[in-house]
Amino acid sequence: MTRNGGQLLVESLIALGATKSFGIPGESYLAVLDALHDTTGRLDYVLCRNEGGAAFMAAAYGKLTRSPGICFVTRGPGVTNASIGVHTAMQDSAPMLLFVGQVGTDMKGREAFQEIDYKAVFGSMAKWAVEIDDVDRIPEILARAWKTATTGRPGPVVIALPEDMLTSRTEAAPLHGPADIAEPAPDAEALRKARHLLATAQRPLLLIGGCNWNESGRVALQRFAEESRIPVVAAFRYQDQFDNFSPAFCGEAGVGMPAHVRKLMTEADVILAVNVRFGEMTTDGYTLLAVPTPRQKLIHVHASDLEIGKVYQPTIGIQAGPNAFAETIQPVRGDWVAWLETARNSYEASFDAPDQPSPVDMVKISAWLRERLPEDVVLTNGAGNFTVWPNKFFKFGPKARLLAPQSGAMGYGLPAAVAARIAYPKRTVVCFAGDGDFQMNCTELATALQAGAQPIVLILNNGIYGTIRAHQERNYPARVSGTTMVNPDFVALARAYGFHAERVKTTADFEAAFERAMASKTGAVLDLNIAAEALTPRQTLTEIRQAALAAMDKAE
Repeated sequence: MTRNGGQLLVESLIALGATKSFGIPGESYLAVLDALHDTTGRLDYVLCRNEGGAAFMAAAYGKLTRSPGICFVTRGPGVTNASIGVHTAMQDSAPMLLFVGQVGTDMKGREAFQEIDYKAVFGSMAKWAVEIDDVDRIPEILARAWKTATTGRPGPVVIALPEDMLTSRTEAAPLHGPADIAEPAPDAEALRKARHLLATAQRPLLLIGGCNWNESGRVALQRFAEESRIPVVAAFRYQDQFDNFSPAFCGEAGVGMPAHVRKLMTEADVILAVNVRFGEMTTDGYTLLAVPTPRQKLIHVHASDLEIGKVYQPTIGIQAGPNAFAETIQPVRGDWVAWLETARNSYEASFDAPDQPSPVDMVKISAWLRERLPEDVVLTNGAGNFTVWPNKFFKFGPKARLLAPQSGAMGYGLPAAVAARIAYPKRTVVCFAGDGDFQMNCTELATALQAGAQPIVLILNNGIYGTIRAHQERNYPARVSGTTMVNPDFVALARAYGFHAERVKTTADFEAAFERAMASKTGAVLDLNIAAEALTPRQTLTEIRQAALAAMDKAE
């Protein structure tokens, strides 16, 4: 039996376990689109409105499901638009496969129409970038790409598809499923040393990260932490990977790091870091632990040997998958109960904040949502000061999930919410978006409409690019430039896309509006009336400016 390259590629993806894909059509991969015509219900193609939105959906899908998010885009402008999703998947350590069209092999190297050297462009942005120039090798390359995206430190793989390769005929057979690759297990002697180091600690800390946890691994790690009575801190935007209601959970190390989390990180004498890549936000610019040798004794556990010692030289390095490690390590005991109790009490106290100087008070809204939202809710957000509410004022139980970009990419929240609704149609998905953040990818409301995957979107509308305004006021107080927006009518816009939509003018209006949003069969967009003054939970815009001016006067 012969088939063309497009058919072989699609059949191989189905054999590997792919069921959903996201993309924008292009003439460079027409043979793939033709093959997808016959796979509805087995490998669905979600038609998006921008390649950046499609790539965000794939990155979020991979993060949520632990199966590679699949994205198809055309060559040149298509793939440069999609690059934001590749960068996000890499920083999130999320599995993703991006398939990009390429000029025919007979035109390569001439700067043909929309030609790009994908290996050069994505060499440092993806785990692997490859171009398939032989139709017979499609099964081989796809098997390796799938394995690369899902093992070690998960991440994105970019696969270029020359047009003539997709139309060429082949007798090669499609794959027969992905390889069953077990996580690397921890070395017994290394485990013994790690437990001894923890047992002799006075202020131990467990730092966790990554999205590639399974249910048994998460349960085992929680049991270890609770029986050992060791405080747990999550890396930037991975607090959903540990039950926040556990007496061991003490917060998230990320942007806007609470004082008690900073204290835990700096005063710990032994840190057990599991599945953590030690990014800038988790380490507060690499200041909480000294580079390259921390003052704290560090036990670094990661499935990839490339992550161990990349930034920090550990006292003990253990190459092991997070789930295999969690299921193997046994509890330890020491005299640090007061250390944990103080940290947990500080975490609980971090939810208290003053009333906000805003018509819609997000402190009160967040408290109500913590009680109202179902236990398996999926929260999403892009980037901006508004992310403090889903990231710092919500407790994630064992079934709740957070999709938020470690790359700090604006516009991620809405595509991620659509992807979550596609992955789990029956779950409640709530996207938090700033007014600037929302407008980065608001056209993906059309994707949600067409796919029947409409989430609830909360637009925190304050008329400014809040994060940058805060930096402006701290560094150049009272000299506002380029951060004030004139916005469209978001309610009219959302209704044009078939969504239920309301303007929420006051805090008192929110509860009823949200209940109507939950009852809507077509998703909902709630435009929240937020004052620019309410820029952070505990410091107003005026207070930020006045503090900066006072510091300048003192310096003079």
